[in-house]
Amino acid sequence: MYKLKIIFVIFSLIFFYSCSKETKNIKLIKETDQKIEMISAYEKGMDLFEMSDYFAASKKFLEAEILFPQSEWAPKSVLMASYSYYMQGYYSLAIENIKRYFKTYPNDKNKAYAHYLLAIVYYETIEGEKKDLAPLLLSKKEFNFVIKNYPNTDYAYDAKFKIDLIDDVLAAKEVYIGRHYIKKKKWIPALNRFKNVLKEYETTIHVEEAIHRLVEIYYKLGMEKESLKYASLLGYNYNSGEWYKETYKIFNRKFEIKVPENKKEKSKILSKIKSLF
Repeated sequence: MYKLKIIFVIFSLIFFYSCSKETKNIKLIKETDQKIEMISAYEKGMDLFEMSDYFAASKKFLEAEILFPQSEWAPKSVLMASYSYYMQGYYSLAIENIKRYFKTYPNDKNKAYAHYLLAIVYYETIEGEKKDLAPLLLSKKEFNFVIKNYPNTDYAYDAKFKIDLIDDVLAAKEVYIGRHYIKKKKWIPALNRFKNVLKEYETTIHVEEAIHRLVEIYYKLGMEKESLKYASLLGYNYNSGEWYKETYKIFNRKFEIKVPENKKEKSKILSKIKSLF
């Protein structure tokens, strides 16, 4: 989470300082009374932002937009207001203004950053695998949108990293729910959760436990053949892991598993997992 925030701040600072630099050029606009008021509001917003008074800054940026909505500075003002709300921790207001930006300024040149910012805001609303993860799915959707529509940007490069983090949280949620079903002895729903980890989040750290839980459940159901199949998969890929040791306890004996000398762990587990479905 800390690395994620650092990278996002770097990208946002690039956007922020580009707006700050262009503020100097805004004075070249022919100064009607309305334009003077807009310039004053925007510059005041930048000053307040630099002083970390984010809520007051957001109000000034929105004021600048209202004063001169046909200006190229209007969409920048909305994005700066949204970023200010984000920095203040007012995520719902940030989301509301970003969505309004898309509707009001569909052809603005900063749409890539706007989608990236929206994805980050959704991500920040997540508190852990025990909470509602609907915003996380929205975050993943936005990051995928950035990758698809702006593939050659720094935002797309970082979005791929963020999706890996999101998948890890989603996999953790599946494992958490699966454990709950085990406690309630609801074996079929539990099986479905752990199998979903293998199918949808096969590169996450939660695969190892998910395989062990499948061993455990099938053994409890008296389906020893299925249980041994997953135990073999676990031993093939994680034979020195803690969950494999737990698997030994289930069978109360040590079974041998042949492991190729030159296995490529990551690629092998993907093919092995896929062969089970």
